[in-house]
Amino acid sequence: MKLAFRSVLIAAFALAAVPAFAHHSFSMFAMDTNVTYKGKVVEYQWVNPHSHIVIKVDPGAGVDPKTVGTWDIEGGSTNIMGRQGWNKTTFKAGDDITVVAHPLKDGSKGASLFYVIMPDGKRLYHDIARPKENATN
Repeated sequence: MKLAFRSVLIAAFALAAVPAFAHHSFSMFAMDTNVTYKGKVVEYQWVNPHSHIVIKVDPGAGVDPKTVGTWDIEGGSTNIMGRQGWNKTTFKAGDDITVVAHPLKDGSKGASLFYVIMPDGKRLYHDIARPKENATN
């Protein structure tokens, strides 16, 4: 009986651990909406499981008032983004940045990264997803 109980206990712990390895869905983001955020990097976190770019958007000419504030832009893992040309020195605090991202549905100041437009016009994508009109960039 002790062996059976131990087996059940081990199986229960194994099943309970499965969600810990699961990846969250993107259902919290409006993935069909692209918003452009133009501001300055406050912090760039090159960490797993998700990198983050914290940016501050100040009010000004040509700035959508809905984008003003400090935003946490969530990217992919360092492995995925590294294959797209990102690295731990891509940004530093104070860098001007233009980010296109999918905002949180609840209106909180967060978004899922789509791509960044660098000062030279080059685009760095979160992953292999590309808009059809920019498939070669």
